[in-house]
Amino acid sequence: MPSRTVKHCRECGAIAEYRVPDDGDTRVRAICPACGTIHYVNPLLVVGTVPWLDGQVLLCKRAIEPRLGKWTLPAGFMEMDETMVQGAARETAEESGAEVEMGALFSTMSIPRVGQVHVFYLARLLHDRFNPGAESQEVRLFTESDLPWSELAFATVRETLRRYFDDRRRGVFGVHDVDIV
Repeated sequence: MPSRTVKHCRECGAIAEYRVPDDGDTRVRAICPACGTIHYVNPLLVVGTVPWLDGQVLLCKRAIEPRLGKWTLPAGFMEMDETMVQGAARETAEESGAEVEMGALFSTMSIPRVGQVHVFYLARLLHDRFNPGAESQEVRLFTESDLPWSELAFATVRETLRRYFDDRRRGVFGVHDVDIV
């Protein structure tokens, strides 16, 4: 059975049952026995940035769970009717108050265990004035040697930052595709 369950049909409210659909699908899905609606449960998309300025990266100290008080890159769930770049820029502005120039796609990280895909873009900070949003206790620039590695909130942030500083040392930024299992 899928890790995230659908109990009731979103179309008619009947109790869903779990089986492989008759349409050639190979996975067990929540199916409404009353109206036949197949309910697909798919991964959530988290979008964010690696905001940088003069060899430093911007991190936000979380003011919310999960990982309250831990440091993270500005990121959050993509909303409907926005592109990944728009969502990453919005999350950066909401969490840090930073003004950025959006750059290239930098990393994609699949986390099947929690049904998420994290996508980070490079983003050049336009200045060093910040205004933490409601989800951040503090916002700060860090050099690689000052990064609070043991206080990072998520494995995706740690992996993205490690790859960012490796690429920076090489002088070439690639696109990194990583599975966190």
